[in-house]
Amino acid sequence: MATLIRDKYEAHKAEVNARFDQLKANEEELNRIFAEIYNMVGEVPIEVEDKYVSVARIFDTAEDVPESFTGNRYVRTRQDEMRSLVSYAVGCMFGRYSLDVDGLVLANQGDTVNEYLAKMPDPEHVTFVPDADGILPVMDDEYFPDDIVSKLVEFIRAAYGEDTLEENLAYLADGLYADVAARAAAEGKKLPKGITGTPRQVIRTYFLKDFFADHCKTYKKRPIYWLIDSGKKDAFKALIYTHRYTPDLLARVRTDYVHLQQERLRSQVARLREEEGAASGGQRARIGRELKVLDEQARELQGFEERLHHLADQMIALDLDDGVKVNYAKLQDVLAKIR
Repeated sequence: MATLIRDKYEAHKAEVNARFDQLKANEEELNRIFAEIYNMVGEVPIEVEDKYVSVARIFDTAEDVPESFTGNRYVRTRQDEMRSLVSYAVGCMFGRYSLDVDGLVLANQGDTVNEYLAKMPDPEHVTFVPDADGILPVMDDEYFPDDIVSKLVEFIRAAYGEDTLEENLAYLADGLYADVAARAAAEGKKLPKGITGTPRQVIRTYFLKDFFADHCKTYKKRPIYWLIDSGKKDAFKALIYTHRYTPDLLARVRTDYVHLQQERLRSQVARLREEEGAASGGQRARIGRELKVLDEQARELQGFEERLHHLADQMIALDLDDGVKVNYAKLQDVLAKIR
């Protein structure tokens, strides 16, 4: 049955906020009881300040949070909830989670989709099947069949239905930067570049610019999803899941993705150079700008391919018992910095 993310969010917010109100009321009642027991009514505070209630409270935007909540680290907003939904979706893409069973699914080193299917109640009818190779390209356009934005669209369709797909994507995209938009509106400023456009474009911007930083923050700089990153020009990025890492993964990234992207860049440059020869005026200037970007990406990707090749040839094994910090250092030459 088709479902709206908006309705799910509102129901979740109501449940979370009711829990907050109940906990606050319980704490105040306990304060009153103990004040009576020790004959201290009127001498000790009964009311509990919002900032001291240690359970989540959800507001639609950060601009809606009252001053009484300042310092409460459990405050959440719709932006937080939508970003959490995307994080869960990525977990399902890798097979860490499933729409068909509760809890962790693929959480052992070297797990594959076969192990995932073996844990399903009906392996022949899985609601959402994880990515086959455990490599999710995060690119500035849909260059690969398992492009991460395309996979997210598949997830939203599987989880909430086909009929509400576009409405749900629009609501999700709007929510990913709801706090940013609210702050801009309050300050009378325009939205930052990159977070406007179609829902799919905004979602792509989030994956390119903010997802990994959010993930590192959630996991306190010990991420379980790692971002393979060519550099500042965004020539190539891809997410991988540490529990599905195998020593040949980097070689597969190089041959199945990076080499294809290099060929694609060469083809785009060749096509634009042909068009440039017959262009004039503004069109020629536009082509020139596009060529500059592609040339910069091609150079970045060439250097990245060499670093990737060097590591891939070593067939580096990871031991999850060593922890993220030790393992991340082994591949750091081709990974995004943890900030």
